[in-house]
Amino acid sequence: MFVSRSGCTFPETFPLFVDSVYVSGQTPAGFSELYERYSRDVYRFALYLSGDPNLAEDITAESFLRVWSAAAPVRLASVKAYLLAIARNLYLHELRRSKRLDELEERLPSAVSLQRETEARDQLDRVLADLRELPEADRAAVLLRAEDGLSYEEIAEVLSLPVATVKVKVHRARLKLAEKSGRSVLTP
Repeated sequence: MFVSRSGCTFPETFPLFVDSVYVSGQTPAGFSELYERYSRDVYRFALYLSGDPNLAEDITAESFLRVWSAAAPVRLASVKAYLLAIARNLYLHELRRSKRLDELEERLPSAVSLQRETEARDQLDRVLADLRELPEADRAAVLLRAEDGLSYEEIAEVLSLPVATVKVKVHRARLKLAEKSGRSVLTP
């Protein structure tokens, strides 16, 4: 028997149940295991979408809370895509509620010289500003592909779009970013 801090007794399997997320076709997966595996990816995605570290933390926490309390089991193959879809939907909900975007404050590792650090900061600020100018769906698609390494099929699932549309959105977003940065883009 398991005895809680309050003195209640439960069967020995209770702690396993409390730390379990049911994954279809599999045995229960430990919630802490899922959190350790995907929390950085969800946070990074939420940070790039929102530009606000505090909001990204809230979105990350709420995403995992929703997986924890989901009535239907989560397919193991799509846990990351499912979490990122939840994070995106939470961001869109917050965006509709607040109607504003905050400046993204990205911390860079300190450079050897102040000049190189300043140049790197300026370049990062330009890229992030260019990203924020993209439509939300295009920005999300290119970030899911470039930062999170999701396949086009997984991105299509997250964004609820056809795979062909996702491919076009990623390609066009890359072209726009390259054009704004002054780089030439070779297309096959």
